[in-house]
Amino acid sequence: MSALMNTTDNGAYANLAVKEATSGLLQDEAKWVTALFYNTLDNLIYIDKVIDSSIKSKLDKKIRGVLRLGVCQLLFMAVPERAAVNESVKLTKEIGKAALSGYVNAVMRAVAAKKESPLEMPKESRERISIQYSFPRYLVDMYADEYGEEFTEAMLSCKHKGTVFRLVKPFDGEGLPSLFKPSLFDNARYVDDGFDVLRNELFQNGNITVQSLSSMLVCHALNAKAGMCVLDACAAPGGKTAYISEMMEQKGEVVATELHEHRAELTKKTLERLNVKNASVLQKDASKLCEEFVEKFDAVLVDAPCSGLGVTGKADIKYTKSMEAIEELARLQYEILSNCAKYVKRGGTLVYSTCTVSKKENEENAAKFLKEHPDFLADDTLKDLIPDNLRKRVKDGRIQLFPHIDNMEGFFIARFQKWT
Repeated sequence: MSALMNTTDNGAYANLAVKEATSGLLQDEAKWVTALFYNTLDNLIYIDKVIDSSIKSKLDKKIRGVLRLGVCQLLFMAVPERAAVNESVKLTKEIGKAALSGYVNAVMRAVAAKKESPLEMPKESRERISIQYSFPRYLVDMYADEYGEEFTEAMLSCKHKGTVFRLVKPFDGEGLPSLFKPSLFDNARYVDDGFDVLRNELFQNGNITVQSLSSMLVCHALNAKAGMCVLDACAAPGGKTAYISEMMEQKGEVVATELHEHRAELTKKTLERLNVKNASVLQKDASKLCEEFVEKFDAVLVDAPCSGLGVTGKADIKYTKSMEAIEELARLQYEILSNCAKYVKRGGTLVYSTCTVSKKENEENAAKFLKEHPDFLADDTLKDLIPDNLRKRVKDGRIQLFPHIDNMEGFFIARFQKWT
């Protein structure tokens, strides 16, 4: 419960909170705790509405935390009623709230009694979507205004599970366990939830690495070749830098920059684990001009800091953002993109990408960039660099990926070419 409260009340990163909570647990226990944590977080708005419909007074924060976990078990994890109720009562006592154990028992039994129809949903469609899929109302409004309500509901109802791994050359996947399933690219494999990657020898030795299909696609869009000089301007944690290096056959130069020291160090560790030899990591602010970089690079990747709303596996993100934050991010992204454009050689390539589906951060920034930078053109050769099934969606050198349509994270990719 501490992991959940640290995330919802204290703003902790979900992945770090649950990692700390499961430290020292047996593998099966850690798997169960992790599943409960993320299921609760992913369905939090709905769960809170169910709890609020079953009580008559304001709840203590810790008791709400207990009930959130208990209701999640009842409604989303097929835990038997008796077990879910008993565990909730037990947890109440463990956190020093024994006097409220009877209250928790009563609320849990009330929820269990209406398990088949726990909540009367609003008739207004956007409010219903917000509650049913546990997305803040401002996000539902933004998506519905941009894409329509039917599209928005289909997108928000998409719940991808599992992890994609990239095979790192020269490893070709020979001898991989059967739980590694084929994926979109020949060098990608999909694994269902529950695989402990950090303890896996193949991961530790740098034979495999976690990298989403969308992230791999960004590197394909850059199309870096052996002998090039390439910049990855917002590089942490280093997965794209490593893949770019591999695509260059580790011939040429890759410069990876990162604003924060700890993220630069994380990038260095990733490159070391993946045996990357031709990349250097520098701590730099991508929004500020670096004179020595001007017109130095054949290809520049700006995978800009963004709202992250296209990443289906990070349930906490949707609760920590706001329209104001998205607008501020869009301004920062454009500042970085405009600055890094100065680093592209004549005839060179600039790729802008984000892991979000917000038009303000994506389409609007790309269109503004072309309007204000006449020395760059939209590069429709992007069509030739991505899988056949996606090519028809490329327009003006850019593509928006959606989880429910493309079975991958919601990324935006735009490819530009500088005039010769």
